[in-house]
Amino acid sequence: MKIDIITLFPDFFNGFKEHSIIGRAIKNGKLELVTHNLRNQAKDNYGSVDDHPYGGGPGMVLRFDILLNALNEVKAKLKSESPSSYKVILMTPQGQVYKQTIAQKLAREENLILICGHYEGFDERIRDYVDMEISIGDYVLTGGELAAMVITDSIARLLPGVLGDDTSSHEESHSPSTSSGSARLLEYPQYTRPLEYDAKKVPEILTGGNHAKIDEWRKEQSIERTKMRRPDMISDKNI
Repeated sequence: MKIDIITLFPDFFNGFKEHSIIGRAIKNGKLELVTHNLRNQAKDNYGSVDDHPYGGGPGMVLRFDILLNALNEVKAKLKSESPSSYKVILMTPQGQVYKQTIAQKLAREENLILICGHYEGFDERIRDYVDMEISIGDYVLTGGELAAMVITDSIARLLPGVLGDDTSSHEESHSPSTSSGSARLLEYPQYTRPLEYDAKKVPEILTGGNHAKIDEWRKEQSIERTKMRRPDMISDKNI
């Protein structure tokens, strides 16, 4: 998969591209992550990419011509690479709230183009040139870079071969399907060594070696945890 990110701050992604799961995915050729500096489209010597909003109001708005030129440049490069498909995604607090199901759908794409906003927002006209608008939560960030990192990370770990054990991502919270047969549940509790510490013991069932009983226990724990912490996830489901 290739992800192109249009941003005012490409340096934000330097460390992100070098470490942990993302760094490993890039090194192993599972992911290509390319940043594009929006200021390269500036039409003056000051690198201006924003302007005052028509009608007045606080803050500055990213210019439509700057955004569209940057997007078209990325699209032209992709066209020369002949991808089978790509999606253009706008990072905005007004977008669809991001969920694991969206991550799984996007992980099946060959190319993604993420546009990061900044300042007071975008010129409204850029919305006509994107396929999706995504928000990572009901709050406002200074810019879309952190949101782009969240989306990139959540998608990369779903790509085959990135985690090493591809079943790992199937057992996590919010995954729509798991080996236990449950849907949209929080993940069951996990334990590792030591067996006992500070008077806290690992549940005995996990050390007995009966995998059928362990799977049943984990499913029960997932259901109870979800009922307690996120009842909205299962209130309309027959578990």
